[in-house]
Amino acid sequence: MTARITPRGPVSAQLLQALSEPARPSSDSMQRTLDAAREALDQQPYVGTDDDLQLALLVSYGLSYGGVVECDDRWEWHPAQVAVRTAIEDLFEQQLRERVEIGELPHPDAESVAAYLFAATAEDSGPSLSRYLAKKATREQATEFIIHRSIYTLKEADPHSWAIPRLTGRAKAALVEVQSDEYGGGQPSRMHSVIFAKTMAGVGLDPSYGAYIDRAPAVTLASFNMMSMFGLNRRLRGAIAGHLAAFEMTSSIPNRLYGNGFRRLGYDSEVTDYFDEHVEADAVHEQIAGRDLAGGLAEEHPELLPDIVFGARACLYADGLVGAHMLERWQAGASSLRAEETVTV
Repeated sequence: MTARITPRGPVSAQLLQALSEPARPSSDSMQRTLDAAREALDQQPYVGTDDDLQLALLVSYGLSYGGVVECDDRWEWHPAQVAVRTAIEDLFEQQLRERVEIGELPHPDAESVAAYLFAATAEDSGPSLSRYLAKKATREQATEFIIHRSIYTLKEADPHSWAIPRLTGRAKAALVEVQSDEYGGGQPSRMHSVIFAKTMAGVGLDPSYGAYIDRAPAVTLASFNMMSMFGLNRRLRGAIAGHLAAFEMTSSIPNRLYGNGFRRLGYDSEVTDYFDEHVEADAVHEQIAGRDLAGGLAEEHPELLPDIVFGARACLYADGLVGAHMLERWQAGASSLRAEETVTV
């Protein structure tokens, strides 16, 4: 079952309309979507916070993931549909590169790259969402947190898995090792997306993918869309490797705090299992992703080092924006979701 998605502007409205039709070689409806996208992009909006463009990207990427919109599968690689996606991607990537500071690059060997990434992810980036969840969040705020997380986590590991056939040697072996754990090591019930679905059900939420897309603000969609952009474009394979390294390096301690926060709020292991699972698993994954994946890729392909660092820094940047959004809204006594009403449990 796929969710019913509400358009957020002319681009997403026209895209959803086009996808409701058969994917014919010549589609006036999808051409109108491309025209709408180009008109919107001509205004030079900041794509990272543009609800219309981020929803359009999410829907477009969803054609490759599945489970987002119900439509003719031939739309996935329809030339006009791909043109819509790449037009938005071009400005999104450009603006990310303008905002994400790379600084001085490490030497392209595994140990130097890993040391750089561990130092970068250890930097204090301001107020901590995980500490707030552990000590102060209400049940309503904790539930909102789960809704934000559901946009990516119900598809957990998939964006990074696009890179598997695009890597070789040490980096490829490392990515497969990490992803095997993410997918439950052969046990479907231990797939991280499945465990998170149980967390959602445990706090009274619908665990089906897309149930809360309409509630997720652009900044939350942008975090997932950025992963998809890195993973689906072979030229950005360095960025997706760096992203996963930073993602794993900033996971273990926050997940311990998230688990403690949900226990403080009275939830049992049905809810906290997902967070507890990541405390030990990601402490191992961060070493593999930092040295063998990112570092191994830099050794094999030094020309990808700038993108490896960019991907890691972009991960920290995007996650920081989502966390800051939630904290700012909650501290103002408001919901962090698109609708003003508070999620109740």
